[in-house]
Amino acid sequence: MAVKIDKSLCNGCGSCKESRCVRVCPGNLLYKNDSNQAEIRDKRECWDCAACVKECPRQAIAMYLPAEIGGRGSTLQAQDLGDKIVWKLKKLDGSIEEFNIQNKLLFNSNL
Repeated sequence: MAVKIDKSLCNGCGSCKESRCVRVCPGNLLYKNDSNQAEIRDKRECWDCAACVKECPRQAIAMYLPAEIGGRGSTLQAQDLGDKIVWKLKKLDGSIEEFNIQNKLLFNSNL
């Protein structure tokens, strides 16, 4: 899999010093470039965890899936709606499959 950033959609989360995807990347692989857009330091080091895909409010980050998983040229994007995350599998033929995953906040007052 490969994470790619669509530069036509990325605005670097506006004027904030650190964009949301940069904050959530566990490998510290994302940064804001001189054009105020998110960029990947080294794609080969990416863990494919999809944290940045889920965090991007503009859906500018997608995972490109290998043929075995999603079909040749398919992408996976996410939109966080608060109570759920909507995953969209966009296939090369233009069709889109959606998967809704409920977000749950687990709270244990005994911790």
